[in-house]
Amino acid sequence: MCGIVGYIGYKDTKDILLNGLAKLEYRGYDSAGMAVLDEETINLFKVKGRIAALRKRTEDTGLATMGIGHTRWATHGAPSADNAHPHQSASGRFTLVHNGVIENYQELKEDYLDGVAFGSETDTEVIVQLVETNYERYQDTAEAFRQTISLLRGSYAIGLIDREDHETIYVAKNKSPLLVGLGDGFNVVTSDAMATLKETDQYLEIFDQEIVLVSRHFVEVQKLSGTVVNRQPFTAQIDVSDTEKGTYPHFMLKEIDEQPFVMRRIIQEYQDERDRLKLDQDVRNAMKACDRIYIIAAGTSYHAGLVGKQFLEKMAGIPAEVHVASEFSYNMPLLSENPLFVFISQSGETADSRSVLVKIKEMGHQALTITNVPGSTLSREADFTLHLHAGPEIAVASTKAYTAQIAVLAILAVDTARAKGMKLDFDPLQELAIVANAMEVLTDQKETIEELVRDNLGTTRNAFFIGRSSDYFVCLEGALKLKEISYIQAEGFAGGELKHGTIALIEEGTPVIALATQENVNYSIRSNVQEVAARGANDMILSMKGLEQDTDAFVVPHVHELLTPLVSVVPMQLLAYYAALHRDCDVDKPRNLAKSVTVE
Repeated sequence: MCGIVGYIGYKDTKDILLNGLAKLEYRGYDSAGMAVLDEETINLFKVKGRIAALRKRTEDTGLATMGIGHTRWATHGAPSADNAHPHQSASGRFTLVHNGVIENYQELKEDYLDGVAFGSETDTEVIVQLVETNYERYQDTAEAFRQTISLLRGSYAIGLIDREDHETIYVAKNKSPLLVGLGDGFNVVTSDAMATLKETDQYLEIFDQEIVLVSRHFVEVQKLSGTVVNRQPFTAQIDVSDTEKGTYPHFMLKEIDEQPFVMRRIIQEYQDERDRLKLDQDVRNAMKACDRIYIIAAGTSYHAGLVGKQFLEKMAGIPAEVHVASEFSYNMPLLSENPLFVFISQSGETADSRSVLVKIKEMGHQALTITNVPGSTLSREADFTLHLHAGPEIAVASTKAYTAQIAVLAILAVDTARAKGMKLDFDPLQELAIVANAMEVLTDQKETIEELVRDNLGTTRNAFFIGRSSDYFVCLEGALKLKEISYIQAEGFAGGELKHGTIALIEEGTPVIALATQENVNYSIRSNVQEVAARGANDMILSMKGLEQDTDAFVVPHVHELLTPLVSVVPMQLLAYYAALHRDCDVDKPRNLAKSVTVE
């Protein structure tokens, strides 16, 4: 469920698909494939691995002027050529690519496809087999496609071709991004305009539960009911900054959406050919040798460090402290006998952190930098570096770098525990893959979050975030995001501290956002919510699936309890984004702030 590219026209389709898929590599993927329709048949090519391998596989193919391509990140079924897209129906007539998750695929399999031989483990194959089953009944591809789409529950962006129809790509969308690009004598289908900007800058936005018939000379958008929809295309502006931004209105929104792909890239970068954790042996030795870890960071990175402290102590059994970089140089605590300093910084250029690094290096201590910029000052001057692999983060408000920091800290903690001979019932690569899927679900619920903002944060001058355990750390980050881009005065508090002063600030209508993703403190934080509600607060509870109650404002998908900060922060980021948007704030460049703080 990563990238889709489709083309119908008069040019050689193969190169257009391959070049488009290459543009989507930044999203992370483990397999790729494409299907092209020539005068006689559909030629299908699928590989486990990179676009380069797919390109090599298709070197000797003939001319085709219609086709679909896909990059996949494994969810249902392991990474393999069989599970790679496109998938074909039993007869080979219908071929399909799909992004998203079909929630009821097992039910559909049992109710409609009994006796059908499946060639993969994916939920996607159910869709194409259903199309063939429905075609046998309706004898019309468009109607078979419509009937199939009406049965699906979940998220999908779909492109389908019919071996017997050289004039149409059948397209549908729900909760997963998909665009149709318009050209002169050709049209394209893509999940990201970046993939096809070389071909066209004119795009039709496709809304949820719409079906599109794409031919060389026309595009027809229909509602699921069959009603034709007339919609004007928009122009994807092609200059340097907008090319990086694609069709997103702001870098921040783009970077929020990129977080699932960042999780997958981190998995790729921190696993070996046997799918085991892969860390530099020198880092591993330093972690094993230290008796205490001192995490040094600022702002968002400091909040990631608070979560990382829990990983290091609970999983690796190493005492850890988290310090604000600007305070540490002037108020250094008593250090342990053999400390290791871990510097967390998106840019690797944070002046306060470098000041600490210089001082502790003079004292003869070792340092590890976790950063998004390998050649940065902190990276060059520390003994070791772990790269975030988040890609450039342009918006001042950090989003994907924060979640990347937490993911890398989790990998570091687990690798250290295993190196020390500790047994853990926790596979970080598998759990991060689940997190990536959950993030994707959350980024598809923007309208729900925007509605919460309209109803609860419209004209407020302040807001409070409360949580317990690791939820408290996420509340600190949620409050920071809200204040830095919307200018709403926002604070994050530990739920148990309310009665020690903070509750005096609660007035009629004061927004209070509470996190409830930790089972051991679920009832405690809900009790705190009742306390503020009794004093007139406008409360919103964001809970985790399995702990939710009917009155909760928003529910995030279930993930491993230690990794809930990676998913609960996504709606927090979107709350801040839409609050800023509705106040006409400069989302990407908030006043008085810079992306990298290079002065103390």
